[in-house]
Amino acid sequence: MKHKQTFLIGIAGGSGSGKTSFLRDLMNHFTADEVALVSQDNYYEPKEKQHVDENGQHNFDMPTSINRKHFHDDMMRLINGESIEKLEYNFNNPAWEPQKVIVSPAPVVIMEGLFVFHYEEIWNQLDYKVYIDVHHEERLQRRIQRDGKERGFGEDQVRYQWFNHVRPAEEKYLEPFVSECNLVVDNNEHFGPGLDELVGVIRGFSRK
Repeated sequence: MKHKQTFLIGIAGGSGSGKTSFLRDLMNHFTADEVALVSQDNYYEPKEKQHVDENGQHNFDMPTSINRKHFHDDMMRLINGESIEKLEYNFNNPAWEPQKVIVSPAPVVIMEGLFVFHYEEIWNQLDYKVYIDVHHEERLQRRIQRDGKERGFGEDQVRYQWFNHVRPAEEKYLEPFVSECNLVVDNNEHFGPGLDELVGVIRGFSRK
């Protein structure tokens, strides 16, 4: 069971929805003693364990792509007052040297990632659920730019992953939960109002 003094927040959004920027700005409002952040990205299974589709392409957009038990276990460690340590995921980019990520316990713990709502053992303990919303066509354009610049992927490769892996996963494992979220952040232009609302929610909990 979750420690009664821990406020557990789940934040999810489709690929290219701006989760990274949103979370960076959110964390800038708080210290590490106030809010702890756990990112699903750092729990990817090794490439050799990933599902391979009918065309021989690895599919990283399935619930089994993540070490689900480790992800949940680390959440439980944090909310029970223990620190966690993890190597960041480098998205199979050999030029990206992964850094060690150390997260200390805090009164507010944020679990973020595509599957935080799908994993029942996490969903059932969340006190507050946030979905970052951007139209899927806009997100595709953002992903093409990002993956080309940061991960060296060509546009054809990005589009293949998008239509065969990314969108099917979002539609099946993420979007059915949106109507049950406490806060839907519109980030088609800017997430400012939604960010302000979540900052207020966290500060309200902290003052209790």
